[in-house]
Amino acid sequence: MNNAQIEIQLIAVIVAAACAIPGVFLVLRRMALLSDAISHAILLGIVLAFFVVQDLTSPFLIIAAAATGLLTVYLVEMLNRSKLVREDAAIGLVFPVLFSIGVILISRFAGDVHLDIDAVLLGELAFAPFSRFEIAGTDLGPRALWLMGGILIINLTLIIVFFKELKLVSFDPGLASALGVSPVAIHYLLMSQVSVTAVGAFDAVGSVLVVALMIAPPATAYLLTDSLPRMIVYSVLIGMAGALSGYWVAHSLDVSIAGCMAGMSGVLFAVAFALAPRRGLLAQALRRRRQKWEFAIAMLVIHLFTHEDLPEAESECRVDHLTEHLAWSESFARQVVERTVDSDSAVLEGPLLRLTDSGRAMAREAIVSWAPQG
Repeated sequence: MNNAQIEIQLIAVIVAAACAIPGVFLVLRRMALLSDAISHAILLGIVLAFFVVQDLTSPFLIIAAAATGLLTVYLVEMLNRSKLVREDAAIGLVFPVLFSIGVILISRFAGDVHLDIDAVLLGELAFAPFSRFEIAGTDLGPRALWLMGGILIINLTLIIVFFKELKLVSFDPGLASALGVSPVAIHYLLMSQVSVTAVGAFDAVGSVLVVALMIAPPATAYLLTDSLPRMIVYSVLIGMAGALSGYWVAHSLDVSIAGCMAGMSGVLFAVAFALAPRRGLLAQALRRRRQKWEFAIAMLVIHLFTHEDLPEAESECRVDHLTEHLAWSESFARQVVERTVDSDSAVLEGPLLRLTDSGRAMAREAIVSWAPQG
């Protein structure tokens, strides 16, 4: 690997980590679409700020873009509070308007300036190493690396300092208000964090990858754990893995780096969606299968328990009569009997199925748990 490749991967890893941290709370608060809205709407702030300062490297562009992100949040909440439109509709109304105004301004008044629409959407990490950060003639590395490194430190600091408040507001805003924590203040702190992160990553990776890195890793981590600290750590690691694997896929296929990183983030989510230990599709299928057999065994032991002391016990407890009494197919009934015997809940005595002591205890427990309450 040459220096440029190493720098591109470092930038990608830091951007992924910086985006994943606020993304965790967006996912938990069901506000994932706001990241899409902010990452698109900030283009208007960048364009307007450029018209004022006429310098694409000015920090004023970052300030104006972050302010536009907060304006987006405010407008969405204002429409939502009106009760005339829902939040998802408000997001769909606000950010296309702001983004399209930015696009129109670029195409109309900045046609000869390096503000390209494709770069805005997809970004181009391959060009990031060409924009250098120099002090007194000393090359300190890519500008994007320093910018996103600073934003990553800010995000980590905010999460550490306001962790309890963010956790409380995310899970129970009513309790937060009762304890003197302002949900509104924490909300705008989080939205400011999202806006600044989106602005910093905007030039290097484009708005599409900002959304992918801010939402896909936390959504993947959410499938893997119920612990918030672990979810944050998993999100960062998954984001880094998606960024690095995406870079090498793009390198091997000679295609868009940002597109491959977003795609690999989706692949990692798909893997977790299918194979997550508790919430994955496979785990759910296995759990449903296990519950089916557990329910069938419980039904069988209850049937035997309720009839074992009655005169018709000889008939009701015959294996070959289960299909009639429990409306099971012959093959299914045979499998349930085998599993019940294997679990030591019943024993076969010729054609009859008799409960063991553990089977009677299981039946009593099932009857109590299934009985109507109240």
